[in-house]
Amino acid sequence: MVDRAAVSAWLAAYVTAWKTYDKDAIRALFSEDAVYLHNPFTTKPIQGREGIIEDWFKHPDAAGSFDAHYEPIAVDGDIAVTNGRTTYYEPGTQKVTSRFDNIFVLRFDDQGRCVEFREWWMTPRKGGG
Repeated sequence: MVDRAAVSAWLAAYVTAWKTYDKDAIRALFSEDAVYLHNPFTTKPIQGREGIIEDWFKHPDAAGSFDAHYEPIAVDGDIAVTNGRTTYYEPGTQKVTSRFDNIFVLRFDDQGRCVEFREWWMTPRKGGG
């Protein structure tokens, strides 16, 4: 069972691991047999912690090219629903190139590691409407 504080800490560690691409930091987030789906329509989830690490390194984001913040909106037992935003910048500037609003549905084990990660993301409409 996880609580809001534990999910918030996990999300902060997730962002740190993403920004640093530190394999041990990524490894600490996920259980050995974790499943990761980049979107709800993924037909084949990424299997296992080492597979997740390998996937993160396929198309790494350049250091300083993005920022992200996520927070839990619902926690029930071992499941959390989170919301947040990822913002990408033109390299070397703070000029926004894209934004993504995200919903994650996460399931955790008894050690607070994620065993299932499902992501929904969308980009805002141009013109704000």
